[in-house]
Amino acid sequence: MPRVPAFNSPFLLGFDEFERALERISKVSSDGYPPYNVEEVEPGRLRITLAVAGFGRDALSVTIENNELLIAGRLDDDGERHFLHRGIASRQFQRRFVLADGLEVSGASLENGLLHVDLVRPKVAADTRTVEIKGGGRTTGGR
Repeated sequence: MPRVPAFNSPFLLGFDEFERALERISKVSSDGYPPYNVEEVEPGRLRITLAVAGFGRDALSVTIENNELLIAGRLDDDGERHFLHRGIASRQFQRRFVLADGLEVSGASLENGLLHVDLVRPKVAADTRTVEIKGGGRTTGGR
């Protein structure tokens, strides 16, 4: 069965990137580890908070590539520890977020086992302009 584009209206021109973003989102893992929140701190400012207990700054990475935010954690398990009960997850993870055009990562911080990644959407001035209509000759109205 052929794939039906999500933006197949003739009035939606140049939205191919949105369609690709929707495809990327649908492929993102639904694994619940680590748990996270996304909150609007104030208009135009967002914060993603991940619960990363046991991970230090050196074990975490935050990268942006092609409008995709990737947050990863890697732990080296020395294998020498013998647990009687292991209730704290300590596995590596990757969490991906697709960012809208113009959304920028303004910083990241780690405190009390929570990784905060702050995002900002800069205000964009309204863009109105007139396009000159060029023609091949002079015309007169009504004839």
